[in-house]
Amino acid sequence: MKNLFAALSLAVIFASGCSTTPAVVNPVRATAYPLVTIDPYTSAWSMTDNLYDSPVKHWTGKDFPMLGALKVDGTVYRFLGREEIEMLTVIPSGTQGAGWEGAYTTDKPADNWIKADFNDSKWKTAAAPWGMLEAEARTPWTTEHIWVRRVVNLEESLEGKTVYMDYSNDDDAVFYVNGIEVHSVTDCNKNALVKLPEEAVSSLKAGENLICAKCWNRGGNALIDFGLKLRVEKESALQQAATQTYAEVRPMQTVYGFTAGGVDLTLTFTAPMFLDDLDLLSRPVNYITYDVKANDGQTHDVDVYFEVSPRWALDFMWQESESTLGESEGMYVLKAGSVDQRILAKKGDDRRIDWGYVVFAAEKENTTAALGPGAELRNAFAAGESLQSEAKASGIDGQLALSRRLGNVKNASGKVLIAYDDVYSIQYFGENLRPYWNRKGDKTIEGQLKLALDEYPALMKKAAAFDRDMMAKAAKAGGEKYACLCALAYRQANAAHKVVEAPDGDVLWLSKENNSNGSIGTVDVTYPSAPLYLLYNPVLCEGLLNHIFDYSESGKWTKPFPAHDVGTYPLANGQTYGGDMPVEEGGNMLILTAAICHVEKSYEFAKKHWDVLTTWTEYLMQFGLDPQNQLCTDDFAGHFAHNANLSVKAILGIASYAKMAEKLGYADAAEKYMAAAKEMAAQWKEMAADGDHYRLTFDKEGTWSQKYNLVWDKMLGYNIFDPEIARTEIAYYLTVQNQYGLPLDSRKAYTKTDWIVWTATMAENPQDFQALIEPVYNFENESTDRVPMSDWIWTDKPEMRGFKARSVVGGYFIKMLSETL
Repeated sequence: MKNLFAALSLAVIFASGCSTTPAVVNPVRATAYPLVTIDPYTSAWSMTDNLYDSPVKHWTGKDFPMLGALKVDGTVYRFLGREEIEMLTVIPSGTQGAGWEGAYTTDKPADNWIKADFNDSKWKTAAAPWGMLEAEARTPWTTEHIWVRRVVNLEESLEGKTVYMDYSNDDDAVFYVNGIEVHSVTDCNKNALVKLPEEAVSSLKAGENLICAKCWNRGGNALIDFGLKLRVEKESALQQAATQTYAEVRPMQTVYGFTAGGVDLTLTFTAPMFLDDLDLLSRPVNYITYDVKANDGQTHDVDVYFEVSPRWALDFMWQESESTLGESEGMYVLKAGSVDQRILAKKGDDRRIDWGYVVFAAEKENTTAALGPGAELRNAFAAGESLQSEAKASGIDGQLALSRRLGNVKNASGKVLIAYDDVYSIQYFGENLRPYWNRKGDKTIEGQLKLALDEYPALMKKAAAFDRDMMAKAAKAGGEKYACLCALAYRQANAAHKVVEAPDGDVLWLSKENNSNGSIGTVDVTYPSAPLYLLYNPVLCEGLLNHIFDYSESGKWTKPFPAHDVGTYPLANGQTYGGDMPVEEGGNMLILTAAICHVEKSYEFAKKHWDVLTTWTEYLMQFGLDPQNQLCTDDFAGHFAHNANLSVKAILGIASYAKMAEKLGYADAAEKYMAAAKEMAAQWKEMAADGDHYRLTFDKEGTWSQKYNLVWDKMLGYNIFDPEIARTEIAYYLTVQNQYGLPLDSRKAYTKTDWIVWTATMAENPQDFQALIEPVYNFENESTDRVPMSDWIWTDKPEMRGFKARSVVGGYFIKMLSETL
């Protein structure tokens, strides 16, 4: 598939075309394809080139089972997802509620610790899982490293069978079976499955066997747990797959093409994420459109089938669920949710929602709706039998299925709607807030489905027009490969947020710090993502800051710099991150407040918060030029002092305050703080100079770093730094970048892709910008990690270092934003 895409000319990306044909082609092979993108909880992806090669997954990697099949002249072709693998638990993991004890140590053991004859009598024994800040943890693990040994007894040999390890880890982990390494992972997982290699399976004999794991906690949450599962081999009713002919990610749509016997199928997933319409943005409904066309000029007998699992509304697959089938406004409406319905009872990163209801709907005409065991429903569809069910069902007997008879046709089309009603979305300083679309509590999900159905024709045209327009503008700003990256970033960034209305009526556009620590409303996640919202709706950018202002102005946060966050998603009750980032967050809030006012051409937003902005500016005046030992947004790199790039942020934060003061008519303050910022910028140049580049830290010669914070100096018209600094840095960066990008700094080969785009935006000519962007584009095409786009990657190999599905890719739009300021 990648080779096919590579052969297509990038020039056709921007051709005019409708949403149901492949006339518009984005040739980048996505590391994952967005399918349903509503919010951080309802976020479904395909993580393989072909839509039918793997189960649909939540961004965390857990299965979000969804199936689609087309029956053409009696032959069934699966085009969406794979049937769930039925598993038998052989050795239960601790996170499944089954207690097990193992030997562990937090001191590095001898190299043979994974062998059966290793003496672990001096190790401690405790109950699994081991962890920190994780609800499932039974034994505290507070050190950096842990090594665990588990002896298990098997009643019979598993040789020749298909065995999977069920594992949970946070952060990096390596797993072993009978001394054989079976899996190594650097991202965080809960109850993930990995197939064991044949060598390891062959070693699993009757009697005692040894499973081992080591885990490295890089910071924040920690977790380690493991068990074994056995695949139950069953014949599938949807065994045969269609042939996928193309796949393309556009800003609001993902489009697939298939051949299934005598027909071609175009399948379009649409999330109408129009940022300038908050009621529509918050409407929790996505569309799946199917268009069938004969490829031989003949008529064909065609039926279509879709199925969604209740697991879309569960955190873990073993939770109990209930499903219902009803009718509303000419539609079949199927729902599923947990039995417990413990609203806003959980928080954390690797979590899926387990309150509220997944909703699956379609127009009734020629459609059959049913609840039931998945295998029975699929067999009935394949056999041409009517789907029969009761109005209610429980657990695995409650799969949600829709089947439509298209008839003997040359051309036919239709749609299904998938939605999520979360009832309450966010807890905000003790008060549960409804989703924005139902902020007054007077709307229903059935009403939202009806609106979505009525507006479907107009929204599909509008989405297609938006996609073409955005891609064209992005290409004009930064080239065609840059535009492709922006297309990948658009829905990912938006789906990592939730919009709600604060008790005082302010908009809250709250991010979830995905694949990190799950913080909500993190300022140094807001900062990189902000360009997208400054470009399309600065009110949403206000919504990225309002909670932080509220936290300080309410007196709940009393420090002279902004908080890092306001809690752990979805509970926004106060900072939960274990440390502060004083200069980082102070600079972020000041720069973004000024950017909002600049875009809005009004400084009332700054005036509203002037007292706290003044407090933060005074802190930067005292501590910003040469920052003490502290974290910055790149906290994975650890604490360090004299950070030159962080100093730039502080100086521009002070300049931002001065500019806002000038626009508000506070002449004395404007003069005082702009003079201070200019003086500090001059000092910075002397302190950071290191020959043909500028240093990572003021005290270390021979170091360098991306000075991405400098981008605002020109964009906001301050011009307090010598422009030769940016020219010098860009010239130097072009000499030190690797195959897959410019490293973050001289310490490691990893980078942050959002910062590369910011850095590239400082370039004065398109050639230099594109030279810095192309390696990032190549990484997307070639990465071996199939996850929603990672922003923390290695530059010397096509592998992610960490992070996926994060909002910070909204920062890719900074080049487009720079063209508008």
